Amino acid sequence: MNIKTNKPLKRFGQNYIHDNNILKNIISELDPKKDDNILEIGPGRGSLTKLLLEKVDKLTAVEIDTRVLENLQSFSPSLNLINDDFLNIELNSIFKIIDKKIRIIGNIPYNITSPIVFKLIDNHDLVSDAVLMVQHEVANRMTGKKGTKDYGIFSIILNYFCEVKYCFKVSRNVFNPKPNVDSAVVHLSFKRNSESEEIKRIFIKTVKASFGNRRKMLRNSLSNSIFNTIDFSKCDIDLTKRAEDLDIADFLIMSEFILSNQM
Repeated sequence: MNIKTNKPLKRFGQNYIHDNNILKNIISELDPKKDDNILEIGPGRGSLTKLLLEKVDKLTAVEIDTRVLENLQSFSPSLNLINDDFLNIELNSIFKIIDKKIRIIGNIPYNITSPIVFKLIDNHDLVSDAVLMVQHEVANRMTGKKGTKDYGIFSIILNYFCEVKYCFKVSRNVFNPKPNVDSAVVHLSFKRNSESEEIKRIFIKTVKASFGNRRKMLRNSLSNSIFNTIDFSKCDIDLTKRAEDLDIADFLIMSEFILSNQM
């Protein structure tokens, strides 16, 4: 098979990197060890895959495009190649392969960045970290600080579950086909938070509910949310504030209050 004849498909969000230095920098950021349990999302033609196979004993790659499977499998018998959509994969089955937390790497499709990241959050007990190529604007939202326009649902939830590192910007000129936007590499390192799994679930719902009407006071946003039956008047949070004025600790206080008033 002549892999070069396979044009990148827009429906799969395929944009292939043709700059080897960028690829090496991505691998360097992950810093893989021989016995790591690594999963690559969307290897495509295998530019990252080849470099990873030089570093690790075993690699799992999830690829939806059937046209590239034969070429990818030819790289190494140690490549565990799964032909599927990453969003359909049960990460617990990957975890069980070598009974170690999963390390994720990938130049992920920009049109499904949020679902992929939230899948990792949902499986935070199985995932160690993730080095991802994302749209530059999304990288800014992932690292958004309170008081900036990028601070919102995505940054708050992500920064509760992870240490988020903005690694480096990547020009649109190193991709084929060239996208309309620049990219960036981010490194997500999952934390060991002490809160219960129940509080973590409520925390996500609380943040989303609070930003239901971003420019309105919390009182109004919460009254129009799934928590509209809860009386927040005794909660230790100023309900005249807007969601963007709160930090992670504030949302945790609200989550504990919601849990205690749902029981």
